[in-house]
Amino acid sequence: MEARVRQLEAKHLDTLAVHGGVDVDPSTGVVSPPIHTSVTFAAEYGTIGFSAADTDEELVPFAYAREGHPNAAQLERRLALLDGGEAAVTFATGIGAITGLILHLLNPGDHLIVSDVSYAGTAEFTRGFLQRKQIEVSIADMSDLGDVERAVRPNTKLIHAETPCNPVLKLVDIAELAALAHNAGASLVVDGTFATPVVTRPLEHGADFVAYSLTKYMAGHGDALGGAIIGRAEEMHGLRTNVGVHLGATLAPFNCWLTMRGIETLPIRMRAHSDRAQVVAEFLEAHPKVEAVRFPGLPSHPQHDLAQRQMALPSGMISFRVPDGKRFGAGFADHLNLFSFAPSLGLSRSLILECNTESLQRTTFQLDDEHLERYRAFAGDGFFRLSVGLEDPADLCEELNRALSVL
Repeated sequence: MEARVRQLEAKHLDTLAVHGGVDVDPSTGVVSPPIHTSVTFAAEYGTIGFSAADTDEELVPFAYAREGHPNAAQLERRLALLDGGEAAVTFATGIGAITGLILHLLNPGDHLIVSDVSYAGTAEFTRGFLQRKQIEVSIADMSDLGDVERAVRPNTKLIHAETPCNPVLKLVDIAELAALAHNAGASLVVDGTFATPVVTRPLEHGADFVAYSLTKYMAGHGDALGGAIIGRAEEMHGLRTNVGVHLGATLAPFNCWLTMRGIETLPIRMRAHSDRAQVVAEFLEAHPKVEAVRFPGLPSHPQHDLAQRQMALPSGMISFRVPDGKRFGAGFADHLNLFSFAPSLGLSRSLILECNTESLQRTTFQLDDEHLERYRAFAGDGFFRLSVGLEDPADLCEELNRALSVL
């Protein structure tokens, strides 16, 4: 029976999300992908060795699950199809994917430019561990190309950006940033976790790599960790053999299976998240006790024009600030039933997280005076990040209104 994945390259995203990467089993005809929990795979004598380097990849697709397994292969094919990339490599977590790619691409003496504001794991890894390994790191406001250009050095090898960026939802013009990176002889990786390929496909805009925390919107239900990198086949092969095999951050079969199942509804969910977030963002912006709202779907977003050009949907993340964040947080929990105070995002249920500027500056961002001032222009002393779920937006707005009434 012929593998159907070969016939899907020209199909629409909704179709790829359901069928991409899945081969109908020729021996059983099973349609839903089974879970392959085996750690090791038998092979013909002479085709495998003590080291993964001794395995004949053309004859032996799977030998030991740390090096690859059927569920990971299915998920990686689906991810590559969704983003229009040549290949993908999955990891046990999103930060495993990001750190794995950076360690694969950079050597001591190389220079990395990373977004001044980003996912906490990325910020803390690049400002701490990476610099202790003699890799030079600079921060830049990726929404300001001039600021990025000033950070470029002769030894710059990689620029790492997020769009929308976590947690303040600034956007990055991927095409312009890619041109800047390539002119400097560097590669560009874009963390698209907040967007997913339903919203933005960074490779189509010139990025060299796209990174995801699959834990978030991709899996979508808060029950599976995972990460992925998508890019050119040659680079992905090197990432797998040099980092995946030797650092061992392998995504387990069951988590691959859960993520595959989640991705089947990803386009539908992203449209629903975006629609509900639009309603909530408009409610918050009109509320007399809300000082500022940042959401790509609002005309008030400072990069709304870029959002219209680069994003198919605004996604489901909102940041908003009230005049006194600390006082707001003190009584807020008493009025919440639908929103949970919790980290993570992209779940079917709504989440809220307080982003305290003093705490983030101390533990995570460690910004210089200029970039701290840029951050505080929206964040002030603190703000709240909402991950809008799939509940009815009227119910979410009603609950937020009750919480705001304590001010």
